Amino acid sequence: MNSKYFKGLPANIILLGIVSFLNDVSSEMILPILPMFLKSLGGAGLAVGLAGGFRDSIPSILNIVFGYLSDRLGKRKIFIWGGYVTSAVFRLLLVLSKSCQQAVILSSLERIGKGLRTAARDAIIADSAAAARGKGFGIHRAFDSAGAIVGSVAVFILFWAFDFGFKPIILVAGIIAFVSLIPLRFVKETETPPHKSLQKITLRGLPAPLRIFIAIAGVFALGNFSYMFFIMKAQEAFSDKSSVTVPILLYVLFNIFYTAFAAPFGALSDKIGRSKILILGYGLFSATSFGFAYLSSLPAFIVLFALYGVAYAAIESNQRACASDLASQQLKATGMGAFHTTIGLMALPGSVIAGLLWQKVTPSATFIYGGVMGFISVFLFITFRTTLRPAKSSG
Repeated sequence: MNSKYFKGLPANIILLGIVSFLNDVSSEMILPILPMFLKSLGGAGLAVGLAGGFRDSIPSILNIVFGYLSDRLGKRKIFIWGGYVTSAVFRLLLVLSKSCQQAVILSSLERIGKGLRTAARDAIIADSAAAARGKGFGIHRAFDSAGAIVGSVAVFILFWAFDFGFKPIILVAGIIAFVSLIPLRFVKETETPPHKSLQKITLRGLPAPLRIFIAIAGVFALGNFSYMFFIMKAQEAFSDKSSVTVPILLYVLFNIFYTAFAAPFGALSDKIGRSKILILGYGLFSATSFGFAYLSSLPAFIVLFALYGVAYAAIESNQRACASDLASQQLKATGMGAFHTTIGLMALPGSVIAGLLWQKVTPSATFIYGGVMGFISVFLFITFRTTLRPAKSSG
């Protein structure tokens, strides 16, 4: 990450970035091997789809609940603490899995922690970098991705050089998750008055542009199936030990490009607008999915995993920044929670559809589906682009 992107950033964003970096070292030691771990326990395409869908849906569904509670109580940090602790506990419990079903359940429950922390954490980031939210979210996402690189490289080293099995790697990851809690102690909670007048969770109070954006992002999420299918496609092209090491290295490549472009895309969106960057990201995801549908050589995988990283760099932090721009100040965490919840509700059927296509039709059908949904998302964003303007009061 270029040091110029850190200029003027509050300490909160750097500290939360460090927490996310360490947490992602832990998380990303598990993610590249999770589909292989599930397969080693007897899982197939549908099981991977369910695991991926639940892992995306559970935190997102909980986001609106805990985002609402965060706004109502005027508290942020307690939800962040609870979220990171919960994730660490379930990562350790994943070591005890003796069947594919147990692994799916435990890996899914681990994501409760993400549901606890994300809306409140994003609200602190949005408040701490009100004048440059794209940059703030981009920097935070870059810390995430840097942790992913370190974590996935660590997996490769432990597997290749030290002959660690899947469960010992997961155990090490769980220990690191608890270490990630240390920097969180120094985060300063933004003074936020409690909104006890909020009687119920409702989308009616959210600005119309935010509701439109959430709907479009939801359509994209329906086609944005779990990353595990990309790894499985690469795994099927190789044999022996290479069927594990090559997908891990390709996942490292994905995260390198993700990290390299996350902060620049965030800063660029502050200057030229979120819409242009998000349209680019959706389009790249569509093209990448079609590429995975028809190509399966190592050179092709190198290009496609790199493009996958660029697409996610354009999409992930800028979707959050866009939702934050369009949310009113009083319902900031609720708005962010609604965004994440919608994404999660779409992620489960999206990954299940992908799993069924993989298992019942052909792996290529999974990626054609993703490509088509990405193209539809681009069309919708261009169609409604002029309506996605933040209200002046949204900050």
